Amino acid sequence: MGLTKSEIFTAQQNTIATFAKVLGHPARVAILEHLYKIKSCVCGDLVDEIGLAQPTISQHLKELKQVGLIKGTIEGTRVCYCIDDDKWITMKAVIHEFLDQDLTKNQECC
Repeated sequence: MGLTKSEIFTAQQNTIATFAKVLGHPARVAILEHLYKIKSCVCGDLVDEIGLAQPTISQHLKELKQVGLIKGTIEGTRVCYCIDDDKWITMKAVIHEFLDQDLTKNQECC
């Protein structure tokens, strides 16, 4: 069986790409911003806040949870979500390390 494309890249490259992908949709960014703004878990009131249909919100929450940026707890028939602080700190460190690389100007480069 052949290699999947992700297998030809380093773990670090795959991690950065995963974080970038999950942050690549404005609805997911809005969800994360809202969770930080309220400084607590959210239990089902994202539809009014974000302005998208519940199934769409649920799909974005699923994507954020798969990457580990949010965690959920079940309360009765509702699932409550909040930021996973440890994973958030990890993401910040990984992306900062990547973006903090210094570029050197090559005078012969276009």
